[in-house]
Amino acid sequence: MAGRSRPRRRSADYAWLITGPLALFAIACTAGFWIKEPDWYRDWLPAVLLLALYLITQFAEFNVVIRRNAFSVTVTEVPLVLGLYYVSPVLMIGVVVTGALCLQMRATMLPVKLWFNVAKQGASICASLLVLEAFPPIVNAGPGTWGVLAVAVAVNVLVQLGCLAGVMSVVQGGRAGPDLLRASLPNQMISGVNVAVGLLFLIALEATKWSAVLLAVLAVALTLLLRSFAGVFRQHRTLADVYELTQAVRKESSDSGLPDVLLGRVRALMRSEYATLWLVPKGRYPEVLLTAQVDNKGLLDVSPVPALIRDRAVEERHVVAVGPHFPDTEDLRSELREARAKDALVVPLRSGPAIIGTLEVVNRLGETRSFRDSDIQVLETIAAHAAAAVENSRLVDRLRHDAYHDRLTGMPNRRRIVDALAESVRVHAEHEVVAVVLFDVDGQRNVNESMGHAAGDKLLSEVAARLRGIADSGALVGRIGGDEFVVTLRAESLEATITLATQMRERLRGPMAVGSLTLDVDTAVGVAVYPDHGSDPETLLQRAELAANAAKALPYGVQPFHPALESRAVRRLGIAADLRRALDNGQLEVYFQPMVTLADRHVVGVECLARWSHPAHGEVAPEDFVAVAEHTGQLARLTEVVLRAGLRRCRDWAAADRPLAIAVNLSARTLLDSRFPDLVEEMLAEYRVDPGQLTFEISEPGMLNDIERVLPTLYRLRDLGVRLSVDDFGTGASSLAYLRQWPVHEVKIDDTFVQGMATDNGDLAIVRAVVGLSREFGLTVVAEGVESELTLDLLEEMGCELGQGYLFSRPLPFERLEAWLSAQTEPESTPTGEVRRLRAVI
Repeated sequence: MAGRSRPRRRSADYAWLITGPLALFAIACTAGFWIKEPDWYRDWLPAVLLLALYLITQFAEFNVVIRRNAFSVTVTEVPLVLGLYYVSPVLMIGVVVTGALCLQMRATMLPVKLWFNVAKQGASICASLLVLEAFPPIVNAGPGTWGVLAVAVAVNVLVQLGCLAGVMSVVQGGRAGPDLLRASLPNQMISGVNVAVGLLFLIALEATKWSAVLLAVLAVALTLLLRSFAGVFRQHRTLADVYELTQAVRKESSDSGLPDVLLGRVRALMRSEYATLWLVPKGRYPEVLLTAQVDNKGLLDVSPVPALIRDRAVEERHVVAVGPHFPDTEDLRSELREARAKDALVVPLRSGPAIIGTLEVVNRLGETRSFRDSDIQVLETIAAHAAAAVENSRLVDRLRHDAYHDRLTGMPNRRRIVDALAESVRVHAEHEVVAVVLFDVDGQRNVNESMGHAAGDKLLSEVAARLRGIADSGALVGRIGGDEFVVTLRAESLEATITLATQMRERLRGPMAVGSLTLDVDTAVGVAVYPDHGSDPETLLQRAELAANAAKALPYGVQPFHPALESRAVRRLGIAADLRRALDNGQLEVYFQPMVTLADRHVVGVECLARWSHPAHGEVAPEDFVAVAEHTGQLARLTEVVLRAGLRRCRDWAAADRPLAIAVNLSARTLLDSRFPDLVEEMLAEYRVDPGQLTFEISEPGMLNDIERVLPTLYRLRDLGVRLSVDDFGTGASSLAYLRQWPVHEVKIDDTFVQGMATDNGDLAIVRAVVGLSREFGLTVVAEGVESELTLDLLEEMGCELGQGYLFSRPLPFERLEAWLSAQTEPESTPTGEVRRLRAVI
């Protein structure tokens, strides 16, 4: 429903429509009284005294503000009662008009208002005198006279109120007059009291003229008392209004709602035409400029305060007051006049040392009124509470924002994502899915460790910015972990989500600038959708994370969730605590897989492989417990267990004069430990094993991800005399040229190429190229996964030196290895000692 329209304000010149008739009425009455009583001047002395008393009583007043005007309630009824009794009508009219003219001239108001007030006073006193003429002549100060004078004064007051209501209705609209009459009703009681006081003065004067001295003292005392009472009343009312205002401001908890609570109350409390709140823009908080205006229920987005005045308040960091009572800012009066304002107060809002805005009031209501020093104190008190309210609301908003957003990227965090997913699931529509696409940034941890956390943060910020740019407008993009980002959206199906995730991953890939370096960033992407993969947000996120972990092993890097991923993850979680106990109690066993020279079938070494038989789960896949060891900080312990077992057997074989070299797998993370070469050196010395009998195999993909950081460790191991081998060669993104830069002695071709070379020309070409170029570089070539005679013949024809695979033997525990050596090999003497030669490959 539309609100009541605001009445249109007319020009003040319309007041002449009321002033003219009032003036004519007063002039006509004066002429009539003059003709009736030609010797009116005989009472000139009482008239002079009455004029002085009339002017004095004007200083004891209450101010009532109605809309844009201020009105005074005075004790002029006292001299009015005395004048009606002692002074002739013509002189009485002269006293009232002269007093009114003096007071209006002192206020330097607009002519139309000045002459209206003069005409109003003249017309009202003439009405009182006409009332006296309607009654029999007054002969004494008895009770009858009291009633006549009371009626005459009441008519005087009513005529004045009628005139004021009429002119306000004409100029400011029809509602202004009734508003004035309602506001002035309590003041009529004061007029009645004043009439009673005037009658008491009259009775005293009639009793003896000397009572005038006492009455004068009483009048002065009464005037001072009324002024004092008015001041106390105003102060009490101001304190009550300030308290009410501060309570309302304190309860408001948002920047947006503060102006509505604050400005209307400030405008009413300061009795101003305008009250303005201005807040400077700060971060994500925009500039605020809102103004409350009298007679306007809404807030304006403009301010009557000139920018120069506001700028000075902000620059000088203190109140700027402009008006008749502030001579220090006389230079700013012209700015106010150009803005059609007479006075203004601008108070800065402070938050610690910073200025966060201003609170402003403009145009004290009433032509005779203007702002004073006491108003500055009140406005400063309000401004202090307003500033505190602004800062408190922004603090609450920042805390709420921080609770739901990532501090580094500004993205929604896990809590916000969970809430949004919960809402999406509740309003899920048919024929669509709610998709969770999780991006796991590859290599961010390595950037932190090699270049520092500042560089890692820069990388994450760059990924966040790029992800925002490629996500659809309806998607919610957030960061839920260290290097994990999530995009939630609605899609047609799981297949459509996978297609979209693949496209986003491709667009996200590519070089990113981190400091002075440019890094190639890749991601693993996991996909989970509602309702297929879960019914609540936490389950969807958990399963998307499982899928992203599985996607790291895929060349295309995108994996939807399926139940097998969860069962494997649950199993890994269940064995985490058991692995530590197994390492402590020696429950892990080391198996050995022989390595054979292809040219003469000599068994020259073994690869040491950890195996774990869990008492409840049975055989645990090596990739499972190695992954658990890596994520729980037990990898170094696992590596040491395998290495010690291998060195112990290597020492025993050498002591039996049938030496076998050993090979131990290393994770790239182990090579990041600068203390590892020292540990190897100590263990070689402890078991008295020749370093040349030990080979460390490092996976090519793992080495590529951290090559710059692992190179120092590789060089230190090489300097110890340990052999280094590139394991799983061909599965990474390197070229053969990298082999010239790495301090390695050996290359192990991944079994996927070896097993396929007999039937796939592509695999055959890859193996042939690796063998040929490695021999050119002087590197030993080991083929993994040799499982057929045809494969063995092809490798031998290419010149591959060593082979390893099920064609020769599976990984065996130590006792079975010894039995295999006895059954499948025969001793052969060589310059370096006895070696075992395969009798036949079966």
